[in-house]
Amino acid sequence: MARLADYFVLVAFGPHPRGSGEGQGQILQRFPEKDWEDNPFPQGIELFCQPSGWQLCPERNPPTFFVAVLTDINSERHYCACLTFWEPAEPTQEVVCTEDTTEREEEADEGGPVRLSPVTPGPPGQLFAPKTLVLVSRLDHAEVFRNSLGLIYTIHVEGLNVGLENVIGNLLTCIIPLAGGSQRTISLGAGDRQVIQTPLADSLPISRCSVALLFRQLGITNVLSLFCAALTEHKVLFLSRSYQRLSDACRGLLALLFPLRYSFTYVPILPAQLLEVLSTPTPFIIGVNAAFQAETQELLDVIVADLDGGTVTVPECVHIPPLPEPLQSQTHSVLSMVLDPELELADLAFPPPSANASSLKMQDKELRAVFLRLFAQLLQGYRWCLHMVRIHPEPVIRFHKAAFLGQRGLVEDDFLMKVLEGMAFAGFVSERGVPYRPTDLFDELVAHEVARMRADENHPQRVLRHVKELAEQLYKNENPYPAVAMHKVQKPGEASHLRRAPRPFPRLDEGVVQWIVDQATAKMQGAPPAVKAERRTTVPSGPPMTAILERSSGLHGNSARRLEVVRNCISYVFEGKMLEAKKLLPAVLRALKGRAARRCLTQELHLHVQQNRAVLDHQQFDFVVRMMNCCLQDCTSLDEHGIAAALLPLVTAFCRKLSPGVTQFAYSCVQEHVVWSTPQFWEAMFYGDVQTHIRALYLEPAEDRDHPQGGEPSAREDERSALDVASEQRRLWPTLSREKQQELVQKEESTVFSQAIHYANRMSYLLLPLDSSKSRLLRERAGLGDLESASNSLVTNSMAGSVAESYDTESGFEDAETCDVAGAVVRFINRFVDKVCTESGVTSDHLKGLHVMVPDIVQMHIETLEAVHRESKRLPPIQKPKLLRPRLLPGEECVLDGLRVYLLPDGREEGAGGSGGGPALLPAEGAVFLTTYRVIFTGMPTDPLVGEQVVVRSFPVAALTKEKRISVQTPVDQLLQDGLQLRSCTFQLLKMAFDEEVGSDSAELFRKQLHKLRYPPDIRGTFAFTLGSAHTPGRPPRATKDKGPSLRTLSRNLVKNAKRTIGRQYVTRKKYNPPSWEQRGQPPPDDQEDEISVSEELEPSTLTPSSALKPSDRMTMSSLVERACCRDYQRLGLGTLSSSLSRAKSEPFRISPVNRMYAICRSYPGLLIVPQSVQDNALQRVSRCYRQNRFPVVCWRSGRSKAVLLRSGGLHGKGVVGLFKAQNAPSPGQSQADSGSLEQEKYLQAVVSSMPRYADASGRNTLSGFSSTHVGSHGKWGSVRASGRSGGLGVDVGSRLAGRDMLTPPQANGAPPDPGFLRPQRAALYIIGDKAQLKGVRPDPLQQWWELVPIEVFEARQVKASFKKLLKACVPGCPAAEPGPASFLRSLEDSEWLTQIHKLLQVSVLVVELLDSGSSVLVSLEDGWDITTQVVSLVQLLSDPFYRTLEGFRLLVEKEWLSFGHRFSHRGAHTLAGQSSGLTPVFLQFLDCVHQVYLQFPMEFEFSPFYLKFLGYHHASRRFRTFLLDSDYERIELGLLYEEKGERRGQQACRSVWEYVDRLSKRTPVFYNYMYAPEDTEVLRPYSNVSNLKVWDFYTEETLAEGPPYDWELAQGPPEPPEEERPDGGAPQSRRRVVWPCYDSRPRAQPDAISRLLEELQRLETELGRPPERWKDTWDRVKAAQRLEGRPDGRGTPSSLLVSSVPHHRRSLGVYLQEGPVGSTLSLSLDSDQSSGSTASGSRQAARRSTSTLYSQFQTAESENRSYEGTLYKKGAFMKPWKARWFVLDKTKHQLRYYDHRVDTECKGVIDLAEVEAVAPGTPTMGAPKTVDEKAFFDVKTTRRVYNFCAQDVPSAQQWVDQIQSCLSDA
Repeated sequence: MARLADYFVLVAFGPHPRGSGEGQGQILQRFPEKDWEDNPFPQGIELFCQPSGWQLCPERNPPTFFVAVLTDINSERHYCACLTFWEPAEPTQEVVCTEDTTEREEEADEGGPVRLSPVTPGPPGQLFAPKTLVLVSRLDHAEVFRNSLGLIYTIHVEGLNVGLENVIGNLLTCIIPLAGGSQRTISLGAGDRQVIQTPLADSLPISRCSVALLFRQLGITNVLSLFCAALTEHKVLFLSRSYQRLSDACRGLLALLFPLRYSFTYVPILPAQLLEVLSTPTPFIIGVNAAFQAETQELLDVIVADLDGGTVTVPECVHIPPLPEPLQSQTHSVLSMVLDPELELADLAFPPPSANASSLKMQDKELRAVFLRLFAQLLQGYRWCLHMVRIHPEPVIRFHKAAFLGQRGLVEDDFLMKVLEGMAFAGFVSERGVPYRPTDLFDELVAHEVARMRADENHPQRVLRHVKELAEQLYKNENPYPAVAMHKVQKPGEASHLRRAPRPFPRLDEGVVQWIVDQATAKMQGAPPAVKAERRTTVPSGPPMTAILERSSGLHGNSARRLEVVRNCISYVFEGKMLEAKKLLPAVLRALKGRAARRCLTQELHLHVQQNRAVLDHQQFDFVVRMMNCCLQDCTSLDEHGIAAALLPLVTAFCRKLSPGVTQFAYSCVQEHVVWSTPQFWEAMFYGDVQTHIRALYLEPAEDRDHPQGGEPSAREDERSALDVASEQRRLWPTLSREKQQELVQKEESTVFSQAIHYANRMSYLLLPLDSSKSRLLRERAGLGDLESASNSLVTNSMAGSVAESYDTESGFEDAETCDVAGAVVRFINRFVDKVCTESGVTSDHLKGLHVMVPDIVQMHIETLEAVHRESKRLPPIQKPKLLRPRLLPGEECVLDGLRVYLLPDGREEGAGGSGGGPALLPAEGAVFLTTYRVIFTGMPTDPLVGEQVVVRSFPVAALTKEKRISVQTPVDQLLQDGLQLRSCTFQLLKMAFDEEVGSDSAELFRKQLHKLRYPPDIRGTFAFTLGSAHTPGRPPRATKDKGPSLRTLSRNLVKNAKRTIGRQYVTRKKYNPPSWEQRGQPPPDDQEDEISVSEELEPSTLTPSSALKPSDRMTMSSLVERACCRDYQRLGLGTLSSSLSRAKSEPFRISPVNRMYAICRSYPGLLIVPQSVQDNALQRVSRCYRQNRFPVVCWRSGRSKAVLLRSGGLHGKGVVGLFKAQNAPSPGQSQADSGSLEQEKYLQAVVSSMPRYADASGRNTLSGFSSTHVGSHGKWGSVRASGRSGGLGVDVGSRLAGRDMLTPPQANGAPPDPGFLRPQRAALYIIGDKAQLKGVRPDPLQQWWELVPIEVFEARQVKASFKKLLKACVPGCPAAEPGPASFLRSLEDSEWLTQIHKLLQVSVLVVELLDSGSSVLVSLEDGWDITTQVVSLVQLLSDPFYRTLEGFRLLVEKEWLSFGHRFSHRGAHTLAGQSSGLTPVFLQFLDCVHQVYLQFPMEFEFSPFYLKFLGYHHASRRFRTFLLDSDYERIELGLLYEEKGERRGQQACRSVWEYVDRLSKRTPVFYNYMYAPEDTEVLRPYSNVSNLKVWDFYTEETLAEGPPYDWELAQGPPEPPEEERPDGGAPQSRRRVVWPCYDSRPRAQPDAISRLLEELQRLETELGRPPERWKDTWDRVKAAQRLEGRPDGRGTPSSLLVSSVPHHRRSLGVYLQEGPVGSTLSLSLDSDQSSGSTASGSRQAARRSTSTLYSQFQTAESENRSYEGTLYKKGAFMKPWKARWFVLDKTKHQLRYYDHRVDTECKGVIDLAEVEAVAPGTPTMGAPKTVDEKAFFDVKTTRRVYNFCAQDVPSAQQWVDQIQSCLSDA
């Protein structure tokens, strides 16, 4: 029972003490005058009576009523019902207001309570003061308060004849029950009657209509977000102009939160004076009058709900987590059904008659029912996660949050996480966790209705029915008696407040009221206490929880099959079937990603533990540990409740004997997981175990008692949960004796204490590393050390705070605490013990004892671990797969033998199965080998289900671009291991984790050796040099010379070469004739090669310098003439070297030997093409104007327009200025620089005049004076000089290249606009220079011969940066965040590689255009050896078809890249010196450009794309010497340049890549393009837009079967398995073969048709016993035959089907400069002799040579000496088989030679006929061909041995015998 009202207070207006305009409230009277003992008088009532402040009004307002809520210090709520009315102000009060009445009025208007009826002012100047009647109560009966206060006011206003003292006395003494559903009628003694109904359960809140009103005002979404905000402890502020509405809204929100209680600041009506409360840091729910909205604007973290406007404003910085799906959407839809029942029917064609909407009160309960259901669904099964830590003397209960979230599948859910961590939930646990207490609607719902709610989920009508049922119960709780007797309370008459009140509210007699109160109290004391016994029961637990949403976790939806695999694997392990277990292991490790499988694993392992111990052998132990590690690895720090908790007892159970007395437990192998260092985990585990033991404590005696009655009851006992036991104990507690109670309390405490000791042990097991000297494990522990690592594990803030005390923060450094592992663990355990023991009520004495024990426990454990660590080191290593040795090249040696590693998958997903499916080839287990040439990984996939595939990934050591250490998990054991990530510029990535058997020193040695090989101190340390060192007859490498190129050392090198020619005159030498067009490609005649061979070195003293120089000079000349560039100059007709070096005056250019000693320019070749008119001595001066002395020299001349292409380095600053200054006659005292500029000017003039068209030099042939009308209607690219602007290089070619100032729109695909400007009126020479360099240069208006084209180019460092990004894009180190093509394309774009290629092609096409139109071009960019080389080479490739042949491309590379000094070693960082500059693959970029052109013109190139990839790979591999060093000068200095020729006869390893290509081309057509069908005069103009460029597959393809395919010897033979090649009579075998992406090379597995046919031919020839022909001969024969049959009419060719696709490829930009009709019907034949029907192209055919001439070197060279030839079988030497050979009888040389094949040039052996004694018939011997007649055998007997021969038939045998005989007789 409780008092209805505690206090009655009368508050009136009083002046403010400080005399300000505001008044303040004064308590006139309060009853009773002294406080109740159980309930002191609340402070501050006068503030809450008038929340907007006390003010006088100029008019009478109607009375107002509202209920404010005050919360006292014990968080009890007091309800203050306030009824306010206005009375005329007394003079004393008015004094306050004389200052400014009007102002006061305005304020009253704004802030006063709402006026309800028209107001009539009193007499003028009359003011009214508010007076408030207040009832203070702890009960919330707002209606009763309204009626009671209304009655008092009515008595006063209406002047009823009733004593107010009596009424108030009765009100204060009225006693009503709190709950229980009783009904009490009360009367205050004024003829009134009121009925009070008490709710059935006082735990359910009373909401009346407040929830329904809240939804009406704000709507569903807003209320839901307020609901979530309040639950997740955000600040909520309500605004309204009505106080009643504010208190209703707050009450409604609180009602929605049931069963959680809101425990923070709750002020439904906040007075204006207290507004600063809003900036409190704690959460709150507060209501404020809307008049003060402005003051709430600057609150940044408060959610503001405006009830009058219906809006909720959430600040930007506040994130309200939504309800977890699907609950959010379900709740939303049910709410809309309740609030708007019409919604479902709105679309019906024939809507049913509208059902009556529920009353507001009923709707209120329905809305609450929806939220009640929501909580039941959210908290379902919460009782299963309660841990009973103590039962007596008071229950101590903990909630296992992690278990709850994990089992609900909501570990990641933000909302539930915050709710469970909140204060409200903590209160919920302590209040509702108690096992024995009264229950209410929520307990019933959460225990019994969950299944129903799940079933109803998808049936809205059933959900609605359930909501209505719940609503009924809620309604009944509030209104237990529906047939309520009517209230009868007098009310004042209409507008009574306007009548002149008879008198102010009287002062009441305190004595009378006090007397009535005292009387009532006395009576109460006499009466017996009406105690209504609470019905306490055991709270039902309900069904165990289920996940809120059955999330099938995608890939790892754990099917029964997966669990079966896990079970089988474990049973195999324990049965000792290790091989079976091993096969299943990878599948198990994959399955363990799913929770069900992890559970299954722990259950299965439990079955194998007997008596807390399971001793395993080493292999079993390893398997178990691996599976445990895999389980734990995916545990988040919250999910551990399930898996880690189940494994905790197991890791101390499984063990193995290491030696007598030393046992290793599993815990020492599973320590590296975050879980073990999370304090929350240990607490939850501890409480769980304590609960188990305490339950057992109370079950034991019960079981003893029940035992005699049979087994049934005890079975039932087992099922009783700890909560049930606790509930029973709490029920019995009051009945126990005092001693018994004490005994139970002590038993419980000792149980907790013993568990604490047990846990201190367990924690030391899992926290102390096996090798306690190493603190490595602790480094990775969040809870123990390193605050930095706290970010890795999910550390809550509270914990991070506690970590701060850990040793790391004390020691200051990382290494200082290695010895203090023990200390750290002790501190961690002590913190844990402190926390759990204080929470579970252990006495402080016991706690102190524990603190003393912990260090001893840790110390003892460290000692046992030392023995284990020592013994475990001695274990024999586990049997690992055998290491596969890689195949090595001849001459390649192993530097470091295999280190065991795991090759891990990188960002390319194909190898790991990826989205494309396929087997998971990676991770693979194997070894990494380091050889002198490569880094090689060979191994097998760790997943045995992939099959016995060998995985190889390798790259040349020289290609290594980046090496970084990584720390990774090994794929099998899941241990953290050190690893290396090696990235190479051949687009390979080795991401390796070292096996634990590889010590860190071995790994370090590997890194050091790799570094040493990658960056040798000298170029002679590279593989290309060391390779043949064993069997090269060459000189030992000389000591490294000083860098200065002294003339002496140079001449020594050259003299050496000259030795054999010193005596002869140069004239007598065989003059070098340039190879004619037809003979091109034959090797030079023998004698010439011999002459230039290297001979042993002369002693420098044998030659005097003077005698040495001249011949050596000539020698140099003859050697230089041999060089590629010279051969090419002669082909182009750019000058010849006649015998006396005299010049043919008619030639415009000459070959100048001025640089033969490399004195002028070290990086140029020895012979240069310069204008005829320039003297050699002038060149020295010209060269000074250019960077690196690279002055302009001619490198190519157009056959048609005779324009020349020149290259040079960029101009020095002064050179630039000099070039474009108006030149005056040089004054006598002119400086050298000026004279240099003058020379330069003359030099360029000479270049211009040597061009035939400009030689006359009459008139101005430039564009400068041209108006655009002259150019014709075509428009132009942009004149090279802007007309009308002197020298402001306006709309020039350069800016066109930069993509700006286009005069005409360019054509699609990046082709320049229609080149109508190609007219004769143009500059003779265009100088393409770097825009940055030519800044500020003003062209001289008088200078008309040359023009500048400034273009923007990228620098080498940009190429380097771009390539780095390209590598990362094509070979990412780790998978992209969002897999898919988009991320690859994005990173490709970021690299800007294609943009650079676009620029190169664009500039090259421009130059091609200029050359084609007859102007010469000088490319003068950077230092002249990077971009210049790229552009110049591309221009020649596009302009001259010769360079698109194999021979021509080689020549181009040798000339432009090697001779003209591209710095291969510097750009490739080949030596230690270049390490800092890094890798800049300029040459690779050029190859990529060629590849882009190739894709657009596939029929114009004789070589295949493989050739480009091959060069791309080997220019970086350092396998050949071709691409080493930076210039010819350096190569000569090392003695490289001429030695190749001399040594070429030997069969040793190739030094030169070209020689290797030649050799390989003889054997296989891998470099040849079958689509080659060139048009002779074709100038290629590729599209250059980025959209037309493709990513080169060289960057993205890889084959793991054998590594990169560019070392041909290492690639295996043909793909068919041998047994398929010899099918016996059985059924034909299938030729099908699975080709795996990323593993097999598709082109190898399925070669193109022509290669396939050639292979087939060779195979058949071999079977028939004929020596197979060269593929080239066969191919040429087929082409010739095909040409003949296609002759009669040009379209009967079988391949004319391809016609449709050809025209585009034939000339991507064929529209440029077409003389004849555009290529008409093209029929593609294998050779394009009739490739075009147009007369223009037909006339060219005469000049065409057959492609076969290129290969003439493969024809037999010795045909003139063949008297008789044919195939014979020859028996090999002793024990060798018979072989078919091609025999040649040579009467001239008197010998019988034999070859492997008819077309071979190198003979296998010679039989000298002089030694032949006799020729006789022979007999067949073993292994002879079966089908041959016996008579076809004959023997040739020589002095040394007998040769056995066998011909194909008898006649040919006879013929051979006759021929040999006749030869002998001739002799």
